[in-house]
Amino acid sequence: MAGRKAGRGAAKATATPPRRGGRPSRDAAARLGEHILDVASELFLAEGYGATSIEAVAQRARISKRTFYHRFPDKAALFGAVVHRIIQQLRPPAGTPLYEGGSLEDVLRRLARLMLRAALAPMALALSRLMTAEAQRFPELAAIAAREGSRAEAVTQIAALLEREVRAGGLAIDRPEFAAAQFLQMVITLPQRRALGLGTPMTEAEVEAWADECVNLFVNGCRFWKASAPGSVAS
Repeated sequence: MAGRKAGRGAAKATATPPRRGGRPSRDAAARLGEHILDVASELFLAEGYGATSIEAVAQRARISKRTFYHRFPDKAALFGAVVHRIIQQLRPPAGTPLYEGGSLEDVLRRLARLMLRAALAPMALALSRLMTAEAQRFPELAAIAAREGSRAEAVTQIAALLEREVRAGGLAIDRPEFAAAQFLQMVITLPQRRALGLGTPMTEAEVEAWADECVNLFVNGCRFWKASAPGSVAS
């Protein structure tokens, strides 16, 4: 009997005490943050930016407003986090070669296909609809999209790629960043507009052919580029 009591006493002494209330663990906090973003993404994309309130997000996520404000200072910050996460989800897998490997045409074709795949994804189209519908009422959305999006990074990287080709004598352009921005517009705008309902959406085969034709037109245009006259719109 004494041995049993001693054994029970030892078990009590070594047992882990139950966790008391207080600050959640790092994993729990991360899961809660992802849950809030899941709820916010659903509400923003379905209801719009203006119609989505902090109260609605907190209620749907089953959290207090105090918990919400502990993570996000306001609705604009929440929307920025949602946009950032969508952009990250649309990025190609880590390790995917982007700006290296092959000729200029090879790299641009690969980039064009990756950009179109991201721009035509359902989440990207939903975000584009939201921005189009609400940007006039909420000018801060454009600034958020510019800050959280990847367009500026893509323009910088493509411009550096074009500049290397200029130095090697393969291209005649004098404004690589301008050319890079036009390349993005050329590749993405029409297929995305058609996917948004402004025309018949392209098939997968048409999207691939579009990417190839855009690269062909762009590269040949850059090879025979003539600098604009001083004072022109492009200068």
